[in-house]
Amino acid sequence: MTIQQNKILNHTEIEHKIKRIAYQIYETYVDEEEIVIAGIASSGLELAKKINKVITEISEIKTTFCEVKIDKENLLTPVQTSISEKEYQNKAVILVDDVLNSGGTLIYVVKHFLNVPLKKLKTVVLVDRNHKRYPVKADFKGISLSTSLQEHVDVVFEEGNDAVYLG
Repeated sequence: MTIQQNKILNHTEIEHKIKRIAYQIYETYVDEEEIVIAGIASSGLELAKKINKVITEISEIKTTFCEVKIDKENLLTPVQTSISEKEYQNKAVILVDDVLNSGGTLIYVVKHFLNVPLKKLKTVVLVDRNHKRYPVKADFKGISLSTSLQEHVDVVFEEGNDAVYLG
């Protein structure tokens, strides 16, 4: 069985999920003048860019974009962001990743952002696998997927051919 036979979401379905998530974010932050969209490298960053694009199309909310880097093999390594703490201090932050599996990546990145006062912090994932080891949840998600621990979810962002695969 090839990975293409296990396609869970195709390009069009992903576009619909992103648009729905963007509208949910807009509804949640409608009273905000500015929000920070922080995407976890690498696929989370691509998802954040797509969400950011839709939000700017549907609303007047100013968005500041932030790239977040974390060593997923060693979560205790310090998190790095493309903007300074001052740029997201006392602002509403939306943290974006592609897949929520154990919750380790999200919880350590959330911990980083909580070192400064924020107005609000919400999380977004395209796929929630429901295998959490940490007390973290996705506030906005594209799809919830019950999988076995042996299975792997791949999110692929290719121009005009985005897809989510289960392998």
